[in-house]
Amino acid sequence: MAKASEIKVGNILRYNGELVTVTEVLHRTPGKGGAFYLDKFRNIKTGKIVEARLATDEQVEICRVETNDYQYLYEEGDYMVIMDNTTYDQHSIPKALFGPAAKFLKEGMNVIVSFESEEPIMATAPNHVDLEITYTEPAVKGDTSSGALKNATTENGIEMKVPLFINQGDKIKVDTRTGEYVERVK
Repeated sequence: MAKASEIKVGNILRYNGELVTVTEVLHRTPGKGGAFYLDKFRNIKTGKIVEARLATDEQVEICRVETNDYQYLYEEGDYMVIMDNTTYDQHSIPKALFGPAAKFLKEGMNVIVSFESEEPIMATAPNHVDLEITYTEPAVKGDTSSGALKNATTENGIEMKVPLFINQGDKIKVDTRTGEYVERVK
């Protein structure tokens, strides 16, 4: 347990039975009455922002979170199986922790996962991933307006829009946060 005055932005706390990350800490000293902290927390599971008014000596629980690199092995239903790169221990974590980036994961990729007392609480995929185009529509001659896009399918079955010059067999870089084409990879 720690005092509210020891909270810093980025800490992960257990507040009202939920895991939250601290996004903002404001110290207030009103003209009358005691000083207090106005804190903003983001719920890790739901993403909801919660505001709290804490006395300077109020007790809060700062959680110990371990964040490490893991290797993504394979998908198993609603879970992703990952392996610790140093101990070779395998863990099953919910696919939902990766959010929309889960569909871009390829076997053997490195991912970052945070655990709080053996429970996975956060997972992050790489910002960019290289994928091979398995099918793309042929470009229509004369359709060369700037920014023209066509449909394409990647090696893991994702359909997306790519520029006209991308052909079947090309490798492209995709932003896993937005799901958009970034560039062609040589």
